[in-house]
Amino acid sequence: MRVADFDFDLPPDRIALRPVSPRDSARMLEVRGSTLSDWIMRDLPQRLAPGDVLVVNDTRVIPAQFSGTSGNAQVGITLHKREDLARWWAFVKNARRLKQGMPVTLSTSLTATPEARGEDGSWLLRFEADGPLEAAMAAAGTMPLPPYIASKRAIDEKDAEDYQTLHAKKDGAVAAPTAGLHFTPALWQALEARGVMRETVTLHVGAGTFLPVKADRTEDHKMHSEWGEIPADVAARLNTARASGGRIIAVGTTSLRVLESAATPSGLHPFRGDTDIFITPGYKFAAISGLITNFHLPKSTLFMLVSALMGLDTMRKAYAHAIAQNYRFYSYGDGSLLLP
Repeated sequence: MRVADFDFDLPPDRIALRPVSPRDSARMLEVRGSTLSDWIMRDLPQRLAPGDVLVVNDTRVIPAQFSGTSGNAQVGITLHKREDLARWWAFVKNARRLKQGMPVTLSTSLTATPEARGEDGSWLLRFEADGPLEAAMAAAGTMPLPPYIASKRAIDEKDAEDYQTLHAKKDGAVAAPTAGLHFTPALWQALEARGVMRETVTLHVGAGTFLPVKADRTEDHKMHSEWGEIPADVAARLNTARASGGRIIAVGTTSLRVLESAATPSGLHPFRGDTDIFITPGYKFAAISGLITNFHLPKSTLFMLVSALMGLDTMRKAYAHAIAQNYRFYSYGDGSLLLP
């Protein structure tokens, strides 16, 4: 398909710069088949059925953006994917000033040395510190807010809390699985009372999620890989729930992508490793029956994914409705419940 098929006009004032409080007071557009209805997130329990399973992503966002100097040049670094304990792939602003083997100074105790250039323009950086490396990186780094927020206001201490989900446990993401931002302890209590179950997977979201699609056709776009895990006991319980008639509903496109990466004709299998799955219209979903997600950018891989799930015409109608009804878009915005 043409990437232009996934374009739409979004007024800039629809982009949310802060989340609502409490988190479960965000609005929720339900798309059930081709029918649209307006709710709020705390209505979610009544929109689901006993036996349904919500699958959340427990990745935790790390301070993944750095400013430093290479010689006399200023460079910006955004971590993308961890290679090992000391090395990360990263996207670099002003990358033409980097030289292989020449350290970038990030703080008085932290440097990053470029080791190799990736085909996508990213750099493999080796981090070194005078003391414990993780502590030095946490002290020098800042929260990696999406560009459409960071370009409009400064990142502050509040974002360190706002940009983490309730489920965040495992360090490694450089972007939040933002559908999870809507959940509160009270909402989970209501879901459990309804008989809705919860399972947890991991996908460490990479910075590639923010990169524009530069190809003219979807089949020419290459996704960046991200590391994910589905433990054996989680896979087994999800298979049992489906066999009992429960629906598997992913909380966020990140949970969906790791679930679909582990799907086989015989059911979900345990999974641990990289995935670069790219879901566009025509894809046959094997693991999930629904999705909770925020509203995505025009021509983005995530708008392509929701169009694959619900149909492009339906999602065009849904997004036109959301814009007309003043829904808040993107990471800090409102949510949607998509049920094919």
